[in-house]
Amino acid sequence: MEVARKALVAVAVLGAGAGVGSILFALVTPGELQKQSMLQEMPERDLRRRDEAVRTTELVMATLKDAAATKENVAWRRNWTVSGDGRSA
Repeated sequence: MEVARKALVAVAVLGAGAGVGSILFALVTPGELQKQSMLQEMPERDLRRRDEAVRTTELVMATLKDAAATKENVAWRRNWTVSGDGRSA
């Protein structure tokens, strides 16, 4: 009898935990409108941020190419805000 009662209590506690968890999940998950607004605010949607990311990638690739072409470590000396022709990015 003691084992059956412990098993029943354990099932009740697990069931209550699952119920509370599912209620919290339903309350916390964003609705469809909120999902759409979050997607609009993503950095990839902003043209300026996308251009900045492309420019940063270009500078990183240029530095890696320079480092591969020389025997010294040029990455630590590179000014990341200046392009190869001396203009600021």
